[in-house]
This record gives sequence, C-alpha cells and structure tokens, in this order.
Amino acid sequence: MAKTIKKKNATVRYYTKPKDYLYMALVHILCAVSVICIMIPLIYVVAASFSSPKALLSGQVFLLPVDFTLRGYKMLLHHELLITGFCNSLLYTVVGTVINLVMTVLAAYPLSRKDLAIRNPIMLLFTFTMLFNGGMIPTYILIKNLGMLDSIWALVVPTSISVWNLIITRTYFQSTIPGEVQESASVDGCDDFTFLIKIAIPLAKPILAVNVLLYAVGHWNSYFNEMMYLSTNTKFPLQLVLREILVNMGTAGMTLDVTKQLEMQETKYLLQYSSIIVGSVPVMLLYPFVQKYFVKGIMVGAIKG
Repeated sequence: MAKTIKKKNATVRYYTKPKDYLYMALVHILCAVSVICIMIPLIYVVAASFSSPKALLSGQVFLLPVDFTLRGYKMLLHHELLITGFCNSLLYTVVGTVINLVMTVLAAYPLSRKDLAIRNPIMLLFTFTMLFNGGMIPTYILIKNLGMLDSIWALVVPTSISVWNLIITRTYFQSTIPGEVQESASVDGCDDFTFLIKIAIPLAKPILAVNVLLYAVGHWNSYFNEMMYLSTNTKFPLQLVLREILVNMGTAGMTLDVTKQLEMQETKYLLQYSSIIVGSVPVMLLYPFVQKYFVKGIMVGAIKG
C-alpha cells in the first residue's frame, strides 16, 4: 500500500509493501520501453536525413549519420516552390486554426449552458456527423458549386469545426465555470457575450491551447484535401510540394539508364527522410509554447460532464 505525505512544496509517496515496488518497477519498465519504441524511429529518420545516399541504400545507417551530408536539405531548399509551399502552409494553418477556434468556442459555450433548452438535440446533430458524412464526391460537388475550388476557403471552411474538439471544449466549460459564477455576473448586469469574452475565455486558456495544437497540427499535415481542391501549383502547401518533388523524381528516373536510375533511387531515399524533418520541425516548435496548458486542458476536457 502506498502512503502519501504532503510536504511544503511537493507530495511524497512512500511504498510500504513489496508489491508496490514491483508495480512501480513494471510501470517504469513499460514507460522506458514505450519511450525507446518512439525515439528509435525518430532518431533513425534524423540520422538518415544527414547520411549519404549510398549509406542509406546499403543499410549502414541506424542511430548515427554515416558519411555526413546536407545534400538532401540543399536539394529541397533549392526547389523553386518549397518556400512558396511553406508560406502557403503557414497561411492555411493560421487562418484555419483561427476559424476553428472561433467556431469551436461559439458552439461549445452555449452547449455547455444548462439554460439552453435545445442543447441536447443540437449536440445529437453534431455527434451524428461523427458517424455519417456526405461522402467525397458530394462534398466535392458542393465545394465546386459554392465557387471555392482552388482557394483557401475550400480547405478551411469544410473543416471549420471538429466535433471531438467541440465535445472536450464543452465539457471543459461545464467543469470549470460553475453556474453560480454565471448567475452572479448576470446580477451585476453582465450579458452572455460579455461573460464569454471577459470571464469564460480567460478561464479556458488550457483547453484553447489544446485546440490550437490539435487544429494546427491537422492543418499543417493535411494534404489530401489540398490535392483534391487545389489545381494551381503556386497554391500548394508544403506537404503537397514535398510529395510532388518525390513523385516527379520517381517518374523522371524511368527514362534514364541503369546507372542513373540507381543514383536517382539513392537520392529519392535521402529526400524522403529530409522531407520528413522539414515537414515536422515547425509543428515540433509549436508544442513547447502550449505544453504547460496541454495536460490540464486535455484531462479536464475529457472528463464527462
């Protein structure tokens, strides 16, 4: 059995039975194995992106670069559409995340209020869309008829709200804002919109940070919708530009002799790993800014209200 003792700045837990030590040892072992399983592929990708193409093709690379080179990154950075794709991805991510946040908060807060008479039917309609949707072709026809093809709105409007994020945000509002606070604010003359802006949103920073991270990662990594709805290559996001580079390199090598094809194949492997790093770094840089809110927001928001 574990005995918990509270001290001034920390809580110390002492274990009094052998089975407690065994349990914690198993927990630490499982955590260590999980970390190793996650980190080894990441370290391998980083090492491969800095290794020579021949070392990659011959299987010499594991956790450290072999024949260190920046060739893959230089080839990517010298591509004429890479910077354009990066700027497009940044634009789509920022605009899409802002729209997502606004729509999620405006939907989640009213649905968290018990005085909203039809909140359960509305929530049922939202939940219904998690199970059923219109399908790919009808959605494409709708976007075409609305005149949004080959524009940013085809990417951000159909995905303007995630029902899962709506549910955890609604639950967070229910869990952290007591009804007494709303009643006191209304007695003081605070209307619903003022309460949302000045009280509810400042108290919801953790769940908003969670939403920013989830929505931003989704927009940054998205490429399927962009591949369907965008036709102008200068509007392609970074993920689609990287895909085009790899696809074009693969098709170009088919017309070359055997030696050139082998060199092209080696370079393609190097570009694959380099493109993974280039596409992942911006999202990895975002996480430290929302880390302190992430655990609290996701834990409180996931508790059923």
